Amino acid sequence: MLLTGVPTREELVRRVSELVPALRENAGWSEENRRLHDDTIEALAGAGVFKLRVPARYGGYEADTRTLVEVAAELAKADGSTAWTASVYWIPTWMACLFPDEVQDEVFSTENVRICGTLSPSAMADPVDGGVVVNGKWGFVSGTWHAHWQEIIAVRMTPEGPLPIMALVPMSDLKIVDDWHTSGLRGTGSVSTVAENVFVPAERILPLPAVLTGQYASRLNAGSPIYRAPLLPVASASSVGTVLGLAKAAREAFFARLPQRKITYTDYASQAEAPLTHLQVADATMKIDEAEFHAHRLTALVDGKGESGEQWSLEERVRARADMGAVVRLAKEAVDILAGASGGSSIYTDVPIQRIARDVSSVSLHALMHPNTNAELYGRVLCGLEPNTLYI
Repeated sequence: MLLTGVPTREELVRRVSELVPALRENAGWSEENRRLHDDTIEALAGAGVFKLRVPARYGGYEADTRTLVEVAAELAKADGSTAWTASVYWIPTWMACLFPDEVQDEVFSTENVRICGTLSPSAMADPVDGGVVVNGKWGFVSGTWHAHWQEIIAVRMTPEGPLPIMALVPMSDLKIVDDWHTSGLRGTGSVSTVAENVFVPAERILPLPAVLTGQYASRLNAGSPIYRAPLLPVASASSVGTVLGLAKAAREAFFARLPQRKITYTDYASQAEAPLTHLQVADATMKIDEAEFHAHRLTALVDGKGESGEQWSLEERVRARADMGAVVRLAKEAVDILAGASGGSSIYTDVPIQRIARDVSSVSLHALMHPNTNAELYGRVLCGLEPNTLYI
């Protein structure tokens, strides 16, 4: 933490650790109802989770990304959907801080404001006097049910061709499509949203290419280290804590059941006596350690560059995505090992590891978090080729 008068990283982690029992109690309800419980949202607000990326002038904490990783990892011990939703809110909240300061005044006038969002340009924006009119639909919008605003991406046609834009829209202007019927991360409520002839004023619009290259509109945030990083490295560092926490949660859940378990149809009275188990837990633990290394290397890069104000190299930008992909790959491998060693009884819904396995599998399929996609991008640049995506 870089500011005085705000909770330290350790204090924030302690606060959320105290929520873990209650959040675990709500996890089943959230999975069944496909959204977070209202009590969970209130608990997160009370712990200051929604203030981590809010500017200090609005009562926020301006927390660095290392803090985000540790807070999300702690939340994931209770429930992957809770941790994922919190981390997804952090990203559009940070993005809102790039808009003109008068826009931020409006957005952050709401206490514990929650902003959901997407990077998919699946809508069209038609120019009109004073702004644009947007029509389109966005999917996988985590945290929609409890959000106040949505950050959207739409395509505006210009004389030079299509221009993707980023905009802020009140949730009251959008329609919600309750279509989140999934195998994992069920509690995130990642439904679709629809804009039908929604007017967005010009001041709440930024060109996406400018955002991706670090050209921001806020004057008051320009001097703050946490707002001096490119969008994709920030998004990468904001996301990995949930995955790391899920892997640690799987290990904790495995060892909690281990003393009572034997290996059926063998002469092992205790699973803990089997050499196979020793190899499995050692392998999984080493993978978790490696995942933690990549998570911390990523946050050190994002936070360090923000502090120094140094320019980002192309290789550093794609390495940020590669580190994120490595965290996802290693965490999933660790969870798969531990889930595979948990026996047939682990498929019951009251056994946490089955939900953890479904959640981490779902994260690994996310387009921006997919390990192979990120590794290919990194390797492509290392081989001297230009990146084949704007999202770096």
